[in-house]
Amino acid sequence: MSNVDVNQLLHQMRQMAAAADGGGMRTRAAPEEGSGVAFERILGDSIRKVNELQQNATAMATAFEKGDPNVDLAEVMVELQKASVSFTAMVEVRNKLLTAYQDVMNMQV
Repeated sequence: MSNVDVNQLLHQMRQMAAAADGGGMRTRAAPEEGSGVAFERILGDSIRKVNELQQNATAMATAFEKGDPNVDLAEVMVELQKASVSFTAMVEVRNKLLTAYQDVMNMQV
């Protein structure tokens, strides 16, 4: 049975929020060289992590439904909630990116 470290989970969520926020404390200076690639990599990694969490949760739920004695209901529920929260966070990031894109496209030159 895996133990969920709440502090570690909160730390990871804060890191993802900081990455999505652009660091939070950064000033509005000129973009760094290659910052587009870093953003693309961060976004891709985040999507892969969300997908991995969802696949893991689905696999655990399926194993529990089949009666696997090594899978605990509490573990399954925690994994399903982690997958749900991560997916919701990813949707919110997507919505913010879409809003930012629409704002830029509506700017007059």
